[in-house]
Amino acid sequence: MVIASPDLTPTDEIMDFLLSAPTPQDIIGLRPSPATQERLRYLLDGNRNESLNDAERAELETYLQTEHFVRRLKIRAQEKLAERE
Repeated sequence: MVIASPDLTPTDEIMDFLLSAPTPQDIIGLRPSPATQERLRYLLDGNRNESLNDAERAELETYLQTEHFVRRLKIRAQEKLAERE
């Protein structure tokens, strides 16, 4: 499942997704929107090139924290599915 809304932050996208009452399968299939993917690529490139300003570095940190949360969420979803087997 791809979350798509160019006007939302990654955190907003995740909150909206969670409020939709996703199944464990939905959680495992969760992918960032194309706009989020593009922005993250820009920030990662800028980080590698050491060309980010303070606001962009903070934004990148937020993306990385959100990604960590989603990874943990997917692990929990996989555990829930395994319990059902």
